[in-house]
Amino acid sequence: MLRRLLTPSRLLVGSFLGLILFGTLGLKLLPGLYVGAPLSWIDALFTATSAVCVTGLVVVNTATHFTFWGEAFLLLLIQLGGLGILTFTTLIILALGRRLSLHHEATTALQAELIPEIDFRNLVRNVVVFTFVIEAAGAMLLAALWFPRFSPGRAVWHAIFQSVSAFCNAGFSSFPDSLMSFQSAPLTLLVIATLIVLGGLGFLTLEELHLGWNRSGGQRVRISLHSRLVLATTAVLIAVGWVACTSLEWTHTLGGLPPVDRIVNGLFMSVTARTAGFNSVDYANASPGTNFFTILLMSVGGSPGSTAGGIKTTTLAVLALLAWAKLRGRPVAETRTRSIPEETIQRSVGLVVMAFTVVTIGILILAVTELGTGGPAQAHGSFLAYMFEAVSAFNTVGLSMGVTGHLSTVGRIVGIVLMYVGRVGPLSVAAAISVEDLVRSKGFRYAYEDVIIG
Repeated sequence: MLRRLLTPSRLLVGSFLGLILFGTLGLKLLPGLYVGAPLSWIDALFTATSAVCVTGLVVVNTATHFTFWGEAFLLLLIQLGGLGILTFTTLIILALGRRLSLHHEATTALQAELIPEIDFRNLVRNVVVFTFVIEAAGAMLLAALWFPRFSPGRAVWHAIFQSVSAFCNAGFSSFPDSLMSFQSAPLTLLVIATLIVLGGLGFLTLEELHLGWNRSGGQRVRISLHSRLVLATTAVLIAVGWVACTSLEWTHTLGGLPPVDRIVNGLFMSVTARTAGFNSVDYANASPGTNFFTILLMSVGGSPGSTAGGIKTTTLAVLALLAWAKLRGRPVAETRTRSIPEETIQRSVGLVVMAFTVVTIGILILAVTELGTGGPAQAHGSFLAYMFEAVSAFNTVGLSMGVTGHLSTVGRIVGIVLMYVGRVGPLSVAAAISVEDLVRSKGFRYAYEDVIIG
């Protein structure tokens, strides 16, 4: 009976909830984590949720409020949350030589069936191998760039912290101003941007590219439709965001920089809006057009099976293909001699509707609680700032226009809920639909009755 209740979606949701509880208790009870006064319970819960859900929104400055051990504890939560606690438990079981149960395999390998060539056990091992190899490479590059700026010990620690946080798309920084002091350091921004993109591609795509690289040998290797959509959508979003952010801020927040630095910072703004959360410019001083466009970018996060949150790139791609098919009068969404199954389209529409509903409710509550009912004089920010905050929280981005630290208790609770639902909600709903509901409804449906739309 208990095994039936512990469905894959519930186990996923429960694992993140347990990790958030562990992080909250650790932030409250462990000694030596703070430079000054410890966090209150609500702030500890907010910070733990932000770290586990790899968001990056903070109510206190990470660099000035936490000691080395405090930053290390946050980094542990980021790493566990980025990889997913289920991946770690699976790895431990495999390392001990125990065979995975069918229930456990269904929990952690729902997406592996999309690419039959991938062996599930190798995928789980490679998830951790990819993670630590990429993070280590990023840390070494950053440390080499920062040795002239910091002492060797500080350079190494900053490099490790930023590399892990970037690959996990967390957005936490061990620098007081995030990466604003590196506006004129294009190599640093490019390394971190590369880590963010790799972390957002998804482990299935990384594994498939790895297999294709090893098997190529001069012969053509077919990449699955899933990975092709991931790569194409990611490239288009980065390119469009790069052009828009650079042009909108060329004479504004980027106005005092040389042309090369403006171009690199524009690229970084496009990449970091995809659930990463680092900032090389102050978004509170950015133009309204830039901030609204950033909201649009934040609404589409990483790819399935990645460390990033938000509406997935493949979801956007499927909806775009559906719209293009309808414009051409085609009965199904299709691309590159392949048609998208109707069930996948329905799940994509359902996930977008759910995300829009949750974010809208969050924006409404923040508008009421933070802007007040007595006029704008009561507010610490504009409506756009709180809309920015809600979208950033749900899509686990971590960018802010400077209102996070001013949120009321209710506002912080709203942020906690948005971060948690944004991290596990879409995944758990997709798992529930693909495993439970389809099995339950197999062979049964109600009679059709049409409605007029338009």
